[in-house]
Amino acid sequence: MLFVERAGALAGFAGAFLGWAPDAFWGATPAELLAVVSALRGDAAAAPPDDATIARLREAFPDG
Repeated sequence: MLFVERAGALAGFAGAFLGWAPDAFWGATPAELLAVVSALRGDAAAAPPDDATIARLREAFPDG
């Protein structure tokens, strides 16, 4: 299957099953899409982030 065909199928899935608009799909990383699909499938979740990771994320992406 060509990339364009696979991407189109994934975009359709994201819209139909996840309710994502095209901008949300194309703005998401493959890892983000995988995380959402894995959670919906009930796959084992990764360990939650530790305090240091949360602190780095807060610094990198401050609210407001």
